Amino acid sequence: MSLKSAAEAVVKACLNVKPGETFLVITDTEKEPIGRAIFEAGLEAGGEALAVVMKPRSRHGEEPPKPIAEMWAHVDAFVAPTKFSLTHTQARKNATAAGARGATMPGITEEMFVETMGIDYGKVKEYCERMNAAFRGAKVIRVTSPLGTDLTASIEGRDTLMDTGMLHNRGDFGNLPAGEVFIAPVEGTANGTIVFDGSVAGVGVLSEPIRVEVKNGYAVSITGAEADKLLKLLEPVGREAYNIAEIGVGCNFGARIVGNVLEDEKVYGTVHIALGDNSTIGGTVKVGIHLDGLIKEPTLILEGKEIIKNGKWLV
Repeated sequence: MSLKSAAEAVVKACLNVKPGETFLVITDTEKEPIGRAIFEAGLEAGGEALAVVMKPRSRHGEEPPKPIAEMWAHVDAFVAPTKFSLTHTQARKNATAAGARGATMPGITEEMFVETMGIDYGKVKEYCERMNAAFRGAKVIRVTSPLGTDLTASIEGRDTLMDTGMLHNRGDFGNLPAGEVFIAPVEGTANGTIVFDGSVAGVGVLSEPIRVEVKNGYAVSITGAEADKLLKLLEPVGREAYNIAEIGVGCNFGARIVGNVLEDEKVYGTVHIALGDNSTIGGTVKVGIHLDGLIKEPTLILEGKEIIKNGKWLV
């Protein structure tokens, strides 16, 4: 695909922007070429397209400037290709609650954009729905891995969310590239060990695993050769940055581990666990950071039943 055709896939196939709809592109100075391509595709689709360019945020989850947050809640559709994630911001949450549908694209590169937007998102949606059905009715989740992950948490009363890439209805939201099912564990219930061995947001592809010890919902110890890189991101934010915020399953058969969590967390056969904010996905912890880490060859157990075993889906 070309940059233009990838942008057209976003606007037409994923968002189904219609003539006359107000369509907002939020980008920054580092991702402006992608943002401009999407903006132009919005114009060609007949949308009342708008584009706003800001300076890059300093971390994942930092709020955009107030004028952007305010205009965001008054559009029909949006796309946000930015250096750092706007997914877990109150501005995004409020826009979606007001009825805007759309996608964030944190850390997207031109190469990733062109390579991942040409796959069959109808099939990705089928994978997401299959995994989502497996979660139905589960109250306890457990994740293990060959390198030592063994984490258990309650998900009672929490709903799974699907990021299918098909965002056609009022208030629909996800990432692009898409392909995951995820849930916010009940605060204070996660206990055990996480061993990230794929990649971590803000760190990249890991040369050595990062080991995280979890007690009563919080990471209490983070060790490993690259642990300092993760700690440097978490420490300035404070205690809530260590909250076990999300457990998710990758459902995109075309995604690869490239060191960019936007694509990495979607890789089929992996599980990711995030630290920090979960207020935008059904939780109660509101803090300006959300960092995902990837686990390869995971086993996922719901209510004592293996759903994934060593990276192989059983559903």
